[in-house]
Amino acid sequence: MYFNIFNTPNIQKMEEKIKNFLDLVKERNGHEAEFIQAVEEVAETVIPYIVKHDIYHGKNILLRMVEPERVITFRVNWVDDTGEIQVNRGYRVQMNSAIGPYKGGLRFHPTVTMSILKFLAFEQVFKNSLTTLPMGGGKGGSDFDPKGKSDNEIMRFCHAFMSELFRHIGPNTDIPAGDIGVGGREIGFLFGMYKKLKNEFTGVLTGKGMTWGGSLIRPEATGYGNVYFAEKMLQSNGDSFKGKTVVISGSGNVAQYAAEKTNQLGGKVITLSDSSGYIVDPDGINESKLAFVMELKNIKRGRISEYVVKYPSAKFVANKTPWEVKCDVALPCATQNELHGKDADLLLKNGCICVSEGANMPSTKEAIYKFHKAKILFAPGKASNAGGVATSGLEMTQNSLRYNWTRAEVDEKLKDIMSNIHDACIKYGKDEKTGYIDYVKGANIAGFVKVADAMLAQGVV
Repeated sequence: MYFNIFNTPNIQKMEEKIKNFLDLVKERNGHEAEFIQAVEEVAETVIPYIVKHDIYHGKNILLRMVEPERVITFRVNWVDDTGEIQVNRGYRVQMNSAIGPYKGGLRFHPTVTMSILKFLAFEQVFKNSLTTLPMGGGKGGSDFDPKGKSDNEIMRFCHAFMSELFRHIGPNTDIPAGDIGVGGREIGFLFGMYKKLKNEFTGVLTGKGMTWGGSLIRPEATGYGNVYFAEKMLQSNGDSFKGKTVVISGSGNVAQYAAEKTNQLGGKVITLSDSSGYIVDPDGINESKLAFVMELKNIKRGRISEYVVKYPSAKFVANKTPWEVKCDVALPCATQNELHGKDADLLLKNGCICVSEGANMPSTKEAIYKFHKAKILFAPGKASNAGGVATSGLEMTQNSLRYNWTRAEVDEKLKDIMSNIHDACIKYGKDEKTGYIDYVKGANIAGFVKVADAMLAQGVV
Protein backbone atom coordinates (compact mmCIF):
# COMPACT_ATOMS: atom_id res chain seq x y z
CA MET A 1 0.00 0.00 0.00
CA TYR A 2 2.82 2.40 0.81
CA PHE A 3 4.25 2.27 -2.70
CA ASN A 4 1.20 1.71 -4.91
CA ILE A 5 -1.19 4.52 -4.02
CA PHE A 6 -1.07 6.00 -7.54
CA ASN A 7 -0.49 2.77 -9.48
CA THR A 8 -4.00 1.34 -9.18
CA PRO A 9 -5.90 0.39 -12.35
CA ASN A 10 -7.21 3.24 -14.49
CA ILE A 11 -10.80 2.11 -13.93
CA GLN A 12 -10.54 2.97 -10.26
CA LYS A 13 -12.38 6.17 -9.42
CA MET A 14 -10.40 9.25 -8.46
CA GLU A 15 -12.28 9.35 -5.16
CA GLU A 16 -10.82 5.96 -4.27
CA LYS A 17 -7.29 7.12 -5.04
CA ILE A 18 -7.77 10.10 -2.77
CA LYS A 19 -9.36 7.94 -0.07
CA ASN A 20 -6.46 5.44 -0.17
CA PHE A 21 -3.97 8.25 0.30
CA LEU A 22 -5.91 9.88 3.12
CA ASP A 23 -6.45 6.54 4.87
CA LEU A 24 -2.68 6.11 5.01
CA VAL A 25 -2.15 9.64 6.33
CA LYS A 26 -4.86 9.12 8.97
CA GLU A 27 -3.31 5.81 9.98
CA ARG A 28 -0.06 7.61 10.73
CA ASN A 29 -1.52 10.84 12.12
CA GLY A 30 -5.06 9.92 13.17
CA HIS A 31 -5.08 11.98 16.35
CA GLU A 32 -3.97 15.19 14.60
CA ALA A 33 -7.27 16.65 13.38
CA GLU A 34 -5.97 20.02 12.13
CA PHE A 35 -3.13 18.40 10.21
CA ILE A 36 -5.50 15.88 8.60
CA GLN A 37 -7.83 18.73 7.61
CA ALA A 38 -5.00 20.61 5.88
CA VAL A 39 -3.81 17.48 4.05
CA GLU A 40 -7.34 16.59 2.89
CA GLU A 41 -7.83 20.03 1.37
CA VAL A 42 -4.59 19.70 -0.61
CA ALA A 43 -5.02 16.04 -1.60
CA GLU A 44 -8.46 16.58 -3.14
CA THR A 45 -7.03 19.01 -5.70
CA VAL A 46 -3.44 17.82 -6.11
CA ILE A 47 -3.96 14.05 -6.53
CA PRO A 48 -6.06 14.49 -9.70
CA TYR A 49 -3.24 16.67 -11.06
CA ILE A 50 -0.63 14.04 -10.15
CA VAL A 51 -2.59 11.30 -11.89
CA LYS A 52 -2.69 13.34 -15.12
CA HIS A 53 1.08 13.95 -15.17
CA ASP A 54 3.31 10.92 -15.68
CA ILE A 55 6.40 12.68 -14.29
CA TYR A 56 5.07 12.20 -10.75
CA HIS A 57 3.91 8.58 -11.06
CA GLY A 58 5.55 6.12 -8.71
CA LYS A 59 7.44 8.82 -6.84
CA ASN A 60 5.02 9.25 -3.90
CA ILE A 61 5.81 12.96 -3.91
CA LEU A 62 2.75 14.01 -1.93
CA LEU A 63 3.30 11.25 0.63
CA ARG A 64 6.85 12.53 1.10
CA MET A 65 5.58 16.10 1.40
CA VAL A 66 3.15 15.31 4.23
CA GLU A 67 5.90 13.69 6.29
CA PRO A 68 8.09 16.29 8.07
CA GLU A 69 11.79 16.08 7.37
CA ARG A 70 12.39 16.67 11.05
CA VAL A 71 10.34 17.28 14.20
CA ILE A 72 12.02 18.72 17.29
CA THR A 73 10.41 18.84 20.73
CA PHE A 74 12.03 20.10 23.90
CA ARG A 75 11.40 21.18 27.48
CA VAL A 76 11.43 24.88 28.36
CA ASN A 77 12.13 25.70 32.02
CA TRP A 78 11.75 29.30 33.13
CA VAL A 79 11.25 31.23 36.38
CA ASP A 80 8.17 33.41 36.92
CA ASP A 81 8.07 36.64 38.94
CA THR A 82 7.24 34.79 42.15
CA GLY A 83 10.37 32.66 41.82
CA GLU A 84 8.48 29.49 40.88
CA ILE A 85 9.89 27.31 38.10
CA GLN A 86 7.47 26.85 35.20
CA VAL A 87 7.67 24.16 32.52
CA ASN A 88 6.41 24.45 28.94
CA ARG A 89 6.87 22.46 25.76
CA GLY A 90 8.81 23.81 22.79
CA TYR A 91 8.50 22.61 19.20
CA ARG A 92 9.96 23.10 15.74
CA VAL A 93 8.57 21.26 12.71
CA GLN A 94 10.99 21.38 9.77
CA MET A 95 8.62 20.24 7.04
CA ASN A 96 10.31 20.61 3.66
CA SER A 97 13.54 22.20 2.45
CA ALA A 98 13.41 21.29 -1.27
CA ILE A 99 13.40 24.90 -2.49
CA GLY A 100 15.21 26.65 0.37
CA PRO A 101 15.89 26.74 4.11
CA TYR A 102 12.94 26.16 6.42
CA LYS A 103 10.90 29.33 6.92
CA GLY A 104 7.89 29.85 9.14
CA GLY A 105 6.72 31.47 12.33
CA LEU A 106 6.81 30.69 16.03
CA ARG A 107 3.48 30.61 17.87
CA PHE A 108 3.17 31.03 21.65
CA HIS A 109 -0.35 30.04 22.71
CA PRO A 110 -1.95 27.49 25.05
CA THR A 111 -3.58 25.74 22.06
CA VAL A 112 -0.25 24.90 20.45
CA THR A 113 0.07 21.16 19.79
CA MET A 114 1.98 19.02 17.35
CA SER A 115 -1.13 18.80 15.15
CA ILE A 116 -1.47 22.59 14.98
CA LEU A 117 2.20 23.05 14.10
CA LYS A 118 2.25 20.27 11.50
CA PHE A 119 -0.79 21.76 9.77
CA LEU A 120 0.82 25.20 9.80
CA ALA A 121 4.15 23.84 8.55
CA PHE A 122 2.43 21.91 5.76
CA GLU A 123 0.50 25.01 4.70
CA GLN A 124 3.75 26.99 4.91
CA VAL A 125 5.43 24.76 2.31
CA PHE A 126 2.80 25.70 -0.27
CA LYS A 127 2.59 29.32 0.81
CA ASN A 128 6.35 29.83 0.56
CA SER A 129 6.43 28.10 -2.81
CA LEU A 130 3.75 30.47 -4.10
CA THR A 131 5.84 33.53 -3.22
CA THR A 132 8.47 32.30 -5.76
CA LEU A 133 11.15 33.10 -3.16
CA PRO A 134 13.68 30.36 -2.21
CA MET A 135 12.12 29.30 1.09
CA GLY A 136 11.13 25.90 2.42
CA GLY A 137 8.42 25.39 5.03
CA GLY A 138 8.53 25.06 8.80
CA LYS A 139 6.69 26.12 11.94
CA GLY A 140 7.29 26.09 15.67
CA GLY A 141 6.31 27.46 19.01
CA SER A 142 5.20 26.58 22.51
CA ASP A 143 2.11 26.12 24.68
CA PHE A 144 3.35 29.14 26.68
CA ASP A 145 0.72 31.88 27.03
CA PRO A 146 2.12 35.45 26.93
CA LYS A 147 -1.19 36.94 28.09
CA GLY A 148 -1.02 38.20 31.65
CA LYS A 149 2.75 37.75 31.84
CA SER A 150 5.11 40.58 32.69
CA ASP A 151 7.79 41.71 30.26
CA ASN A 152 10.42 40.10 32.48
CA GLU A 153 8.58 36.78 32.49
CA ILE A 154 8.26 36.86 28.72
CA MET A 155 11.96 37.71 28.40
CA ARG A 156 12.95 34.80 30.66
CA PHE A 157 10.74 32.40 28.73
CA CYS A 158 12.04 33.56 25.34
CA HIS A 159 15.64 33.24 26.49
CA ALA A 160 14.98 29.73 27.82
CA PHE A 161 13.18 28.76 24.61
CA MET A 162 16.01 29.99 22.40
CA SER A 163 18.66 28.31 24.55
CA GLU A 164 17.46 25.03 23.01
CA LEU A 165 16.11 26.15 19.64
CA PHE A 166 19.40 27.81 18.63
CA ARG A 167 20.95 24.39 18.00
CA HIS A 168 18.51 23.69 15.17
CA ILE A 169 18.25 26.99 13.27
CA GLY A 170 20.48 29.33 11.29
CA PRO A 171 20.42 31.82 8.38
CA ASN A 172 20.98 29.03 5.85
CA THR A 173 19.12 26.28 7.72
CA ASP A 174 15.92 27.52 9.37
CA ILE A 175 14.75 31.11 9.79
CA PRO A 176 11.83 31.49 12.23
CA ALA A 177 9.54 34.52 12.40
CA GLY A 178 6.65 35.68 14.55
CA ASP A 179 3.09 34.37 14.69
CA ILE A 180 0.28 34.45 17.26
CA GLY A 181 1.78 35.48 20.62
CA VAL A 182 5.15 36.33 19.08
CA GLY A 183 5.48 39.96 18.07
CA GLY A 184 8.33 42.46 17.99
CA ARG A 185 8.94 42.20 21.75
CA GLU A 186 9.32 38.42 21.66
CA ILE A 187 11.44 38.46 18.50
CA GLY A 188 13.77 40.90 20.21
CA PHE A 189 14.24 38.67 23.26
CA LEU A 190 14.70 35.57 21.05
CA PHE A 191 17.22 37.28 18.78
CA GLY A 192 19.20 38.66 21.73
CA MET A 193 19.74 35.19 23.17
CA TYR A 194 20.55 33.67 19.77
CA LYS A 195 23.16 36.37 19.13
CA LYS A 196 24.72 35.77 22.54
CA LEU A 197 24.83 31.98 22.19
CA LYS A 198 26.17 31.97 18.62
CA ASN A 199 28.36 35.07 18.96
CA GLU A 200 27.24 36.30 15.56
CA PHE A 201 24.83 38.80 14.07
CA THR A 202 22.87 37.15 11.26
CA GLY A 203 19.42 37.27 9.70
CA VAL A 204 18.31 34.15 11.56
CA LEU A 205 14.98 35.64 12.67
CA THR A 206 12.63 37.88 10.72
CA GLY A 207 10.28 40.48 12.13
CA LYS A 208 13.23 42.25 13.76
CA GLY A 209 13.21 45.91 14.79
CA MET A 210 14.26 48.49 12.21
CA THR A 211 17.40 49.45 14.13
CA TRP A 212 18.73 45.88 14.16
CA GLY A 213 18.01 44.24 10.82
CA GLY A 214 14.26 44.56 10.30
CA SER A 215 12.41 45.51 7.14
CA LEU A 216 9.94 48.27 6.51
CA ILE A 217 6.38 47.00 5.82
CA ARG A 218 7.04 43.69 7.65
CA PRO A 219 4.50 44.35 10.45
CA GLU A 220 1.92 45.40 7.88
CA ALA A 221 2.70 42.74 5.28
CA THR A 222 0.22 39.95 6.05
CA GLY A 223 -2.75 42.29 6.39
CA TYR A 224 -1.72 44.45 3.42
CA GLY A 225 -1.04 41.37 1.29
CA ASN A 226 -4.42 39.87 2.07
CA VAL A 227 -6.17 43.03 0.93
CA TYR A 228 -3.98 43.29 -2.19
CA PHE A 229 -4.97 39.72 -3.08
CA ALA A 230 -8.66 40.39 -2.45
CA GLU A 231 -8.42 43.51 -4.62
CA LYS A 232 -6.96 41.39 -7.46
CA MET A 233 -9.87 38.95 -7.11
CA LEU A 234 -12.39 41.77 -7.22
CA GLN A 235 -10.62 43.29 -10.24
CA SER A 236 -10.89 39.93 -12.03
CA ASN A 237 -14.66 40.49 -11.80
CA GLY A 238 -14.41 44.12 -12.87
CA ASP A 239 -14.85 45.37 -9.30
CA SER A 240 -12.81 46.91 -6.45
CA PHE A 241 -12.88 47.68 -2.72
CA LYS A 242 -14.26 51.15 -3.35
CA GLY A 243 -17.59 51.55 -1.56
CA LYS A 244 -17.56 48.01 -0.16
CA THR A 245 -18.62 47.18 3.40
CA VAL A 246 -15.97 44.93 4.97
CA VAL A 247 -16.20 42.64 7.98
CA ILE A 248 -12.90 41.64 9.62
CA SER A 249 -12.33 39.16 12.46
CA GLY A 250 -9.44 39.53 14.86
CA SER A 251 -7.84 42.70 16.16
CA GLY A 252 -4.18 41.74 16.17
CA ASN A 253 -1.48 42.59 13.68
CA VAL A 254 -3.09 41.01 10.61
CA ALA A 255 -6.56 42.43 11.25
CA GLN A 256 -5.25 45.89 12.05
CA TYR A 257 -3.31 46.29 8.83
CA ALA A 258 -5.99 44.61 6.73
CA ALA A 259 -8.32 47.29 8.07
CA GLU A 260 -5.81 50.04 7.33
CA LYS A 261 -5.26 48.97 3.72
CA THR A 262 -9.01 48.43 3.18
CA ASN A 263 -9.63 52.02 4.25
CA GLN A 264 -6.90 53.24 1.91
CA LEU A 265 -8.52 51.42 -1.03
CA GLY A 266 -11.93 52.94 -0.34
CA GLY A 267 -13.60 50.17 1.64
CA LYS A 268 -15.48 50.62 4.92
CA VAL A 269 -14.44 48.34 7.80
CA ILE A 270 -17.22 47.89 10.35
CA THR A 271 -16.06 45.03 12.63
CA LEU A 272 -13.08 43.75 14.60
CA SER A 273 -13.01 41.00 17.22
CA ASP A 274 -11.03 39.07 19.81
CA SER A 275 -11.70 35.95 21.88
CA SER A 276 -14.27 37.83 24.00
CA GLY A 277 -16.54 38.82 21.08
CA TYR A 278 -16.76 41.43 18.33
CA ILE A 279 -17.51 45.12 17.90
CA VAL A 280 -19.58 46.53 15.04
CA ASP A 281 -19.33 50.21 14.15
CA PRO A 282 -21.84 51.17 11.44
CA ASP A 283 -20.01 54.48 10.91
CA GLY A 284 -16.83 52.63 9.96
CA ILE A 285 -13.53 52.08 11.77
CA ASN A 286 -11.63 54.98 10.23
CA GLU A 287 -8.00 56.00 10.63
CA SER A 288 -8.35 57.63 14.05
CA LYS A 289 -10.48 54.79 15.44
CA LEU A 290 -7.99 52.24 14.12
CA ALA A 291 -5.17 54.14 15.85
CA PHE A 292 -7.12 53.72 19.11
CA VAL A 293 -7.44 49.96 18.47
CA MET A 294 -3.70 49.66 17.78
CA GLU A 295 -2.84 51.40 21.04
CA LEU A 296 -5.42 49.31 22.92
CA LYS A 297 -4.20 45.96 21.59
CA ASN A 298 -0.49 46.55 21.00
CA ILE A 299 0.45 48.71 23.98
CA LYS A 300 -2.23 48.40 26.65
CA ARG A 301 -2.98 44.71 25.84
CA GLY A 302 -6.67 45.49 26.34
CA ARG A 303 -9.88 43.85 25.11
CA ILE A 304 -11.81 44.89 22.02
CA SER A 305 -14.91 45.52 24.18
CA GLU A 306 -13.20 48.71 25.41
CA TYR A 307 -13.78 50.18 21.93
CA VAL A 308 -17.43 50.88 22.73
CA VAL A 309 -16.47 52.88 25.81
CA LYS A 310 -14.49 55.22 23.59
CA TYR A 311 -17.04 55.14 20.74
CA PRO A 312 -20.54 54.64 22.24
CA SER A 313 -22.24 54.54 18.83
CA ALA A 314 -20.58 51.15 18.27
CA LYS A 315 -21.93 47.88 19.69
CA PHE A 316 -20.11 45.00 21.39
CA VAL A 317 -21.45 41.45 20.92
CA ALA A 318 -20.01 39.03 23.47
CA ASN A 319 -18.82 35.50 22.72
CA LYS A 320 -19.67 35.59 19.02
CA THR A 321 -17.86 36.02 15.69
CA PRO A 322 -18.79 38.82 13.26
CA TRP A 323 -20.00 36.69 10.35
CA GLU A 324 -23.65 37.52 11.08
CA VAL A 325 -23.02 41.16 10.13
CA LYS A 326 -24.10 42.13 6.60
CA CYS A 327 -21.12 42.86 4.33
CA ASP A 328 -19.74 42.75 0.80
CA VAL A 329 -16.29 41.40 1.72
CA ALA A 330 -15.22 39.19 4.65
CA LEU A 331 -11.63 38.97 5.83
CA PRO A 332 -11.16 36.26 8.52
CA CYS A 333 -7.94 37.32 10.26
CA ALA A 334 -8.15 35.68 13.71
CA THR A 335 -7.31 31.97 13.88
CA GLN A 336 -7.92 28.53 12.37
CA ASN A 337 -11.46 27.13 11.99
CA GLU A 338 -13.20 30.32 13.10
CA LEU A 339 -15.61 30.45 10.15
CA HIS A 340 -18.02 27.48 10.05
CA GLY A 341 -20.67 26.26 7.63
CA LYS A 342 -23.45 28.14 9.39
CA ASP A 343 -21.33 31.30 9.23
CA ALA A 344 -20.87 30.80 5.49
CA ASP A 345 -24.66 30.51 5.15
CA LEU A 346 -25.10 33.86 6.93
CA LEU A 347 -22.47 35.59 4.81
CA LEU A 348 -24.01 34.31 1.58
CA LYS A 349 -27.54 35.18 2.72
CA ASN A 350 -26.40 38.73 3.48
CA GLY A 351 -24.86 39.23 0.05
CA CYS A 352 -21.13 38.67 0.66
CA ILE A 353 -19.31 38.39 -2.68
CA CYS A 354 -15.70 37.86 -1.54
CA VAL A 355 -13.92 36.03 1.30
CA SER A 356 -10.15 36.33 1.60
CA GLU A 357 -8.36 34.51 4.42
CA GLY A 358 -5.88 36.53 6.48
CA ALA A 359 -5.41 33.80 9.10
CA ASN A 360 -4.19 30.25 8.46
CA MET A 361 -7.09 27.92 7.57
CA PRO A 362 -9.77 30.05 9.27
CA SER A 363 -12.59 28.53 7.18
CA THR A 364 -13.76 24.98 7.80
CA LYS A 365 -14.12 22.47 4.98
CA GLU A 366 -17.91 22.87 5.08
CA ALA A 367 -17.65 26.66 4.78
CA ILE A 368 -15.28 26.43 1.81
CA TYR A 369 -17.63 23.98 0.08
CA LYS A 370 -20.50 26.45 0.46
CA PHE A 371 -18.44 29.35 -0.89
CA HIS A 372 -17.45 27.29 -3.92
CA LYS A 373 -21.00 26.08 -4.50
CA ALA A 374 -22.21 29.71 -4.45
CA LYS A 375 -19.39 30.62 -6.88
CA ILE A 376 -18.28 33.64 -4.86
CA LEU A 377 -14.66 34.79 -4.74
CA PHE A 378 -12.79 32.76 -2.12
CA ALA A 379 -9.06 32.91 -1.39
CA PRO A 380 -7.33 30.29 0.81
CA GLY A 381 -4.82 31.57 3.35
CA LYS A 382 -1.86 29.84 1.69
CA ALA A 383 -2.33 32.33 -1.17
CA SER A 384 -3.96 35.40 0.34
CA ASN A 385 -1.91 35.67 3.54
CA ALA A 386 1.43 34.86 1.92
CA GLY A 387 2.41 38.53 2.09
CA GLY A 388 3.83 38.12 5.59
CA VAL A 389 6.31 35.39 4.73
CA ALA A 390 7.03 37.05 1.39
CA THR A 391 8.17 40.19 3.20
CA SER A 392 10.10 38.01 5.65
CA GLY A 393 11.91 36.71 2.59
CA LEU A 394 12.58 40.29 1.53
CA GLU A 395 13.93 40.97 5.03
CA MET A 396 16.28 37.99 4.64
CA THR A 397 17.50 39.41 1.34
CA GLN A 398 18.15 42.81 2.88
CA ASN A 399 20.04 41.16 5.78
CA SER A 400 22.26 39.31 3.29
CA LEU A 401 22.89 42.55 1.40
CA ARG A 402 23.44 44.54 4.62
CA TYR A 403 21.07 47.06 3.08
CA ASN A 404 17.55 48.41 3.59
CA TRP A 405 15.02 49.18 0.86
CA THR A 406 12.64 52.09 1.27
CA ARG A 407 9.05 51.62 2.40
CA ALA A 408 7.80 52.27 -1.12
CA GLU A 409 10.24 49.73 -2.59
CA VAL A 410 9.20 46.98 -0.19
CA ASP A 411 5.50 47.75 -0.63
CA GLU A 412 5.85 47.60 -4.41
CA LYS A 413 7.65 44.25 -4.20
CA LEU A 414 4.89 42.96 -1.92
CA LYS A 415 2.20 44.05 -4.38
CA ASP A 416 4.07 42.37 -7.23
CA ILE A 417 4.39 39.11 -5.27
CA MET A 418 0.67 39.05 -4.39
CA SER A 419 -0.19 39.80 -8.02
CA ASN A 420 2.05 36.94 -9.18
CA ILE A 421 0.42 34.56 -6.67
CA HIS A 422 -2.98 35.60 -8.02
CA ASP A 423 -1.81 34.90 -11.58
CA ALA A 424 -0.51 31.45 -10.55
CA CYS A 425 -3.88 30.63 -8.97
CA ILE A 426 -5.64 31.59 -12.19
CA LYS A 427 -3.21 29.48 -14.26
CA TYR A 428 -4.01 26.29 -12.37
CA GLY A 429 -7.47 27.08 -11.00
CA LYS A 430 -9.49 28.62 -13.84
CA ASP A 431 -12.21 26.51 -15.47
CA GLU A 432 -11.90 27.30 -19.17
CA LYS A 433 -15.51 26.29 -19.81
CA THR A 434 -17.24 28.36 -17.12
CA GLY A 435 -14.53 30.94 -16.37
CA TYR A 436 -14.88 30.29 -12.61
CA ILE A 437 -11.60 30.49 -10.71
CA ASP A 438 -11.11 27.90 -7.97
CA TYR A 439 -8.41 29.68 -5.98
CA VAL A 440 -8.01 26.71 -3.62
CA LYS A 441 -7.22 24.37 -6.49
CA GLY A 442 -5.00 26.94 -8.18
CA ALA A 443 -2.98 27.68 -5.04
CA ASN A 444 -2.54 24.01 -4.13
CA ILE A 445 -1.35 22.93 -7.58
CA ALA A 446 0.88 25.97 -8.17
CA GLY A 447 2.53 25.48 -4.77
CA PHE A 448 2.87 21.73 -5.28
CA VAL A 449 4.48 21.86 -8.72
CA LYS A 450 7.49 23.96 -7.71
CA VAL A 451 8.26 21.86 -4.62
CA ALA A 452 7.58 18.55 -6.36
CA ASP A 453 9.83 19.37 -9.30
CA ALA A 454 12.64 20.33 -6.92
CA MET A 455 12.20 17.08 -5.00
CA LEU A 456 12.35 15.06 -8.22
CA ALA A 457 15.52 16.85 -9.28
CA GLN A 458 17.24 16.16 -5.93
CA GLY A 459 16.43 12.45 -5.82
CA VAL A 460 15.36 10.35 -2.88
CA VAL A 461 16.74 12.35 0.05
